[in-house]
Amino acid sequence: MEEKVLILDFGSQYTQLIARRVRELNVFCEIHPFNKIPSDLAGVKGVIYSGSPFSVRTEDSPRLDLAQFSNFPLLGVCYGAQLMAQTEGGSVEASTTREYGRANLSEIDSANELMQGVSLNSQVWMSHGDTITNLPSNFKIIASTESVKVAAYKVKDEKRYGIQFHPEVTHSTEGQQVIKNFVINICGCSQDWTPDHFVDSSVAELKEKLGADKVVLGLSGGVDSSVAAILLHNAIGAQLHCIFVDNGLLRKNEFELVLESYQGMGLNVKGVDSKAKFYKALEGLTDPEDKRKAIGKTFIEVFDEEAHKIENVKWLGQGTIYPDVIESVSATGGPSATIKSHHNVGGLPDFMKLKVVEPLNTLFKDEVRRVGKSLGIAQHILGRHPFPGPGLGIRILGDITPEKVRILQEVDHVFIQGLKDNNLYDEVWQAGAMLLPVQSVGVMGDERTYEQVVALRAVSSVDGMTADWSHLPYEFLAQVSNKIINSVKGVNRVVYDISSKPPATIEWE
Repeated sequence: MEEKVLILDFGSQYTQLIARRVRELNVFCEIHPFNKIPSDLAGVKGVIYSGSPFSVRTEDSPRLDLAQFSNFPLLGVCYGAQLMAQTEGGSVEASTTREYGRANLSEIDSANELMQGVSLNSQVWMSHGDTITNLPSNFKIIASTESVKVAAYKVKDEKRYGIQFHPEVTHSTEGQQVIKNFVINICGCSQDWTPDHFVDSSVAELKEKLGADKVVLGLSGGVDSSVAAILLHNAIGAQLHCIFVDNGLLRKNEFELVLESYQGMGLNVKGVDSKAKFYKALEGLTDPEDKRKAIGKTFIEVFDEEAHKIENVKWLGQGTIYPDVIESVSATGGPSATIKSHHNVGGLPDFMKLKVVEPLNTLFKDEVRRVGKSLGIAQHILGRHPFPGPGLGIRILGDITPEKVRILQEVDHVFIQGLKDNNLYDEVWQAGAMLLPVQSVGVMGDERTYEQVVALRAVSSVDGMTADWSHLPYEFLAQVSNKIINSVKGVNRVVYDISSKPPATIEWE
């Protein structure tokens, strides 16, 4: 039975970071909305309550029957700490002073197991509008700042704790020590969740789950579907049938090059040229969600047609990863504000009649790469930048035509190859070009031009949940811009995107 830490999400923007920090300790954890708690708690070694944009003082704030977790070690973070204190008779009131940003721990009970190894005056990160003004009688303060008396507490004679600050963010300089104290020392997790362990346990589970059934999987050329395919291949071998669809929205020469790579990996893969069908489905569409849905619908139609050519297929394999799942589920249990629809989340239309197997849906992107390395997948595949499922369809703003695809493929090729030639590719987490629905005046020779504008985008990130724009050398950008304008007919202006996520997403659509 695999041990794990359960993280209950009350809607905090930092919940995913809590999971990241726990996993950095080689301990598996799962995030679940506070009102969608799994019925099976086998293997749970401890529970963490996240923060929240809500106030515990309002009637519509997220609530939870805390008694159901009384037998587990508990750590409440920010809202979670306030909820625990208020539920048991403590008082939470609006803060009289602003409590956002950096603070320092002015008092610490260093003998307490949660605070061991944390230095006096250690910097922590606060982000709350309420504060705990009175603790229940069986609660004990174990840390304070100058303005927050109850910065951390412990329930006497129990393994229950609350902290007002956010240990998961890097601004809490010793926050990882607090998380380690809870997860390792208090919960007793064994730190055996490694890539090798994941591979061994996943292959065993897949063998048992799939038996002699056939699985069909759509390969995209990206890291996620490649790792998912090899993991399934190790479990069921020739029972796995892979389909690589050319939707006409791939990078330049990608279909031919990637298909060759897959066949060299020993996978049973079939390439399908469906460019014309996708272009037809996208005719006249300009809205990003409409384009995503058209691409997704056409892919399912093509994929279903190909899958029916394989007899007795029972399962669809997908390379869904954890951020896809998180961004597609409402943390507060209500209708979520959809940032974007994910093409590989949410199952299949009824007519496909296939069960879904997603061997990577608990992993973040960097964890997928480590698992791929454990599987022996070549670095040139594992090191590939993420590429959106709808491909260039969401990097061409406005309507899509074969000519626009040609232009963007050429631009993208110059940019990506330039990164590789200048040893910058591995310094960037994701890069690509956007074709804007804008034309600008230019001068080439003695002639006036009125041609397309393209935007280059490169970001640094760990898992795609947040990202900063890459500070590429000016000389490199000048070189690439010059080459694009001189070699790609139809483009006379290049701009560079310096927006971070948030507030901007990595893709423009």
